[in-house]
Amino acid sequence: MGAEPQFVDAPTGVADAEPLLSIRDLVTEFKTPDGIVHAVDGVSYEVFPGETLGVVGESGSGKSVTVMSVLRLIPQPPGRIANGQILLDGTDLLQLSDADMRKVRGKDVAMIFQDPMTSLNPVLSVGDQLAEAILVHNDIGEDAARKRVVELLELVGVPNADQRFDQYPHEYSGGMRQRAMIAMAMANQPKILIADEPTTALDVTIQAQVLEVLQRAKQETNAGVILITHDLGVIAEMADRVVVMYGGRVVETGTVDEIFHSPKHPYTLGLLSSLPRPDVDMERLVPIPGQPPSLINLPSGCSFHPRCHLGEGRQTCRTEIPPLFELGPMRASACHFHEEMEDEIHRVESTTGTAIEGDEA
Repeated sequence: MGAEPQFVDAPTGVADAEPLLSIRDLVTEFKTPDGIVHAVDGVSYEVFPGETLGVVGESGSGKSVTVMSVLRLIPQPPGRIANGQILLDGTDLLQLSDADMRKVRGKDVAMIFQDPMTSLNPVLSVGDQLAEAILVHNDIGEDAARKRVVELLELVGVPNADQRFDQYPHEYSGGMRQRAMIAMAMANQPKILIADEPTTALDVTIQAQVLEVLQRAKQETNAGVILITHDLGVIAEMADRVVVMYGGRVVETGTVDEIFHSPKHPYTLGLLSSLPRPDVDMERLVPIPGQPPSLINLPSGCSFHPRCHLGEGRQTCRTEIPPLFELGPMRASACHFHEEMEDEIHRVESTTGTAIEGDEA
């Protein structure tokens, strides 16, 4: 067995704290010529001050559409938020006017997109774009905004920040552009910081530096962070808690240690077995059989049942949509047979030569 990852400690008192953000029964869908795409189908989760919530799942699982719904950036048409609540400090963002929602974006809720080159305006200097983000939400002058931008660029590790203010996005390296995006997200001390695949297309060294900057940004603002990534190593390093999504639904929640060492849903176990992990030596990887479900025609019952060894031949899995069974504080699984997961883990361990279970922190 390899070296254990350095799991982060959950913020003290999270279980007793009031959530900054509560997503409740969110449904977001898109109308297409082939039918309705059920991109987000009854998703609920919460984010607390000072914590990093990792959201994982295959492409098409609903991770990004959920946070775009939080920001109310779903294109209408063809998309629409059909149901649910998105509560920020008790205020339902779905009930705000467009004008009031514009005040929330970039100030109370900020997002770091995965591709800075498509998020930054190529004909404006990086500094001017950061200053604009500050001026929109604050009654200050341009000189004060420039000073704040330089401070932010220095904070995220951009060298010669005063000179870099006037440079354009193409004059920044990929890692520096991502640092600038983090600085922009931090500009107004947001309550919620959303990072959507923030290390995509960066080499390993730059990834580590960007993640360090993101961690510093969280500490600077005490924001709740939603970290969307397919990289289990990033989750192990950065997250306090994890939400696992499949087919537009939440299928498991728990601390990062619980998810890695005691998964309670077959899909989570499949992810851990099919991807390289930082904490274990694996003799071989085992892919999840089959394909992700069509979000236009989801399977009946549990949407994972066509790919699930545990559900083979079980009528319940084919006909009944599992609820999120509460297994403990902020611990849940949407599996009818979650109590049998220990045996399923042992079966996979014997197949892969990997010890998945471990001591939980």
